[in-house]
Amino acid sequence: MSKYQLAVDVGGTFTDVFVFDSQTNKISVVKVSSTPHNPAEGILTGVAQAKVNMEDIHFFSHGTTVGLNALITRNLPKTALITTKGFRDVPEIRRGTRLELWDAYADVAPPYIRRRDRFEVEERVDYNGNVLAPLNEQEAYELARILKRRGIESVAISFINAYTNGVNELRMKEIIQQELPGVYVCTSSETLPEIFEHERTSTTIINAVLGPILNSYIDQLTNEMKSKGYKGDVLVLHSGGGVMTSETVPKYAARVSSSGIAAGAIAGSYIAKLCGYQNSIGLDMGGTSTDISLMYNGDLRITKDWYVEYGYPIGFPSIEIQTIGAGGGSLAWIDEGGSLRNGPQSAGADPGPVCYEKGGTEPTNTDANVLLGRLNTKLLKGEMTLNKEAARQVIREKIGKPFQLSDEEAANAIIKVANANMCDALRLISIRRGYDPRDFALVAFGGAGALHGAHLAKEMEIPTVIVPPFPGITSAMGCLLVDVRHDISKTYLKNVDDVTIDELNEEFAKMELEACELLREEGIADEDMNLIRYIDMRYVGQWRSLEVSAARSIQTLDEILERFHQEHQREFAFSDRTQGVEIYGLRIAAIGVVPKPELHKYEPEGTLEEALIEYRDVYFEEAGGFVKTPIYDREKVPVLTEFVGPAIVEQMDSTTVVPPEVRVKVDEYRNMIMTIPKEGE
Repeated sequence: MSKYQLAVDVGGTFTDVFVFDSQTNKISVVKVSSTPHNPAEGILTGVAQAKVNMEDIHFFSHGTTVGLNALITRNLPKTALITTKGFRDVPEIRRGTRLELWDAYADVAPPYIRRRDRFEVEERVDYNGNVLAPLNEQEAYELARILKRRGIESVAISFINAYTNGVNELRMKEIIQQELPGVYVCTSSETLPEIFEHERTSTTIINAVLGPILNSYIDQLTNEMKSKGYKGDVLVLHSGGGVMTSETVPKYAARVSSSGIAAGAIAGSYIAKLCGYQNSIGLDMGGTSTDISLMYNGDLRITKDWYVEYGYPIGFPSIEIQTIGAGGGSLAWIDEGGSLRNGPQSAGADPGPVCYEKGGTEPTNTDANVLLGRLNTKLLKGEMTLNKEAARQVIREKIGKPFQLSDEEAANAIIKVANANMCDALRLISIRRGYDPRDFALVAFGGAGALHGAHLAKEMEIPTVIVPPFPGITSAMGCLLVDVRHDISKTYLKNVDDVTIDELNEEFAKMELEACELLREEGIADEDMNLIRYIDMRYVGQWRSLEVSAARSIQTLDEILERFHQEHQREFAFSDRTQGVEIYGLRIAAIGVVPKPELHKYEPEGTLEEALIEYRDVYFEEAGGFVKTPIYDREKVPVLTEFVGPAIVEQMDSTTVVPPEVRVKVDEYRNMIMTIPKEGE
């Protein structure tokens, strides 16, 4: 009888495997090296090391960086774009903006499809969906022959105003499929039927370039797992915080381009709720970067303004995540003005920090933490040894001497700059959005999140820090905590005064039919479907819109309008109930509920003294220097234990720093909850 639920997070350096035994409620974790040349190989290796038989797995879900890496490296199939005459250069023109506004020399990355592979055909649909000119089929057939001669592997079709009527796009698709069987084809009207030519075309192009890659990857993984006895679906996490089955992934491939990042945000929000918090900020700090997410009133913030490379937006809803170049391997350096900087450059896994002795020559956050005594010189249960003296030497030469600081002061300065960078990102996702960080709990995870979490919370006046039981494997755990999810959206431009309730309910009903069909294709039973309605609204004359939830059967717009005014006041510190409001778009979140693990509650066993490994001198600036600090083995710290810092808590996948006067309580799920004292307490 199948008993295991398995979640895997395929990262660039490591593949993390989270195993939940549904019969005993026990958890086990495995971390193996990723295999970028064949990601499926790393997954199968991890499952084998977890000593789990494929036939014993009844649920498998994973997040992957396959799509993300393909876009970054530009290792993409030969893809063509077909568009309306006169719109060939939409991907080149974009919005005419740049990431660095004042840097005239910083060019935006080139389009994913070269100009020679972008083609035009004669057709035209107006803004109301009326066909002014049908597709010129003679041109279409000739174009199909050209694509065949060029060896095109994938085709994106994006016609002007196709979001209102996709008939010409669908006919073009039929011709391509007829003339080029086996070639991947996607249309903008099926992918993202929304206004704004660049955003719709960009999303369709990214869907097209990733479709064949994800299709090949999923086919290989599915076949290999089934050949070893697995009988269930291979689920893939997508950017919106849900999963798709292997059959649906190629159709919405662009959604998988931030797959792994979303897993951490989901796990962080779940753990916060488990600890009784509806407002939380997730801090996922790894070796190269830190990903920050926010949950408010039990819901993660969602955005449609995101991208992998600036200038090429992906219009599917995604969990909003702030990513900065701050991780364990981030380099400390001095700029031309003589200021100490930290990141975004990173030593990565190869050569890594200097203390790894793999060829690194620049000081990193990891080197600083080793020198300050916060990191043990033996990691991964003694399998990895760090050279503290090498870290000391590089910090002294590169940072200490230029600033005339002692070794420890230089290391502390490196950490303070890294923390300042992360605090800036925390402010962007909270204060800038109208949220007060003092109303939130900080969930610190990833390999390095728990090293910095308490000091970040103190700086931001966040009262509580939660460290999950397995911080370094938390993102993998997130893949087990999600439902099958699709987001169906459409542009719907009307003043609220001109909209009738019946008309609005009718539009939503059409979208819900499509949503239910998608969920049925995923194997979701009708009783497990949950459809949530959202309306994009804005003041008349505005460019930006705000999304507000709506009842399943709308009776009046008054309550929705009031919610819009309240959200506008919170986010922009402004609202005007006398101003006209218009509806900009409609969206359905189609959720198919799947079984989730019930995490095990532990009973107290042993004592805190039995968990004590040793005492070590650890540097805390707030204590005036080095302090004799107890070092605990987290696996042996009993639940319901309480203690006060300073302390260091070590485990296989992470290290937690508890500064002086910070109180810690371990709950029944083995989460460590730190209470940060207010200034002056």
